[in-house]
Amino acid sequence: MADDDNLHEEQFESCESGASLTFPQQAGTIRKGGHICIKNRPCKVSDVSTSKTGKHGHAKCHFVAIDIFTGKKLEELVPASHNNDVPHVMRQDYTLLDISDDGYLSLMDDGGNEKADLMLPKDDSIRKAIEEGFGADKELVITILKSMGEEMVCSVKEGKSEN
Repeated sequence: MADDDNLHEEQFESCESGASLTFPQQAGTIRKGGHICIKNRPCKVSDVSTSKTGKHGHAKCHFVAIDIFTGKKLEELVPASHNNDVPHVMRQDYTLLDISDDGYLSLMDDGGNEKADLMLPKDDSIRKAIEEGFGADKELVITILKSMGEEMVCSVKEGKSEN
């Protein structure tokens, strides 16, 4: 029986709570430019249309949204009075320290904490800006988009040099 207790403790410790990744919001209050989860993916709403139904039906919201990480278009139709999951979406700036040979970025936040688990982005314009700026020894500020346990580089800008 003691082995079973340890097994449950290990499972509990290794699991993450999905509740902290999203929060509920009534579908009728979600607007264009906001965020929504469709098929358990964090998306940015590109279009919302609300339709009234028959005398005993519910108003329905038709959402067209773009996955913030893959760029895929997703759609969903839900009653306006029902709750939808809305992802917590955060942006954080990091200073670029180095780019490894295998394409991983070495970053540091304002608190001095290092991060080295993100690769150069697939997006050609951002990737090119990072590589050219790093090659020219410019101080670059990389903005990371975080949501639902995923992260990606979303922009790059030149930082203020301390010279």
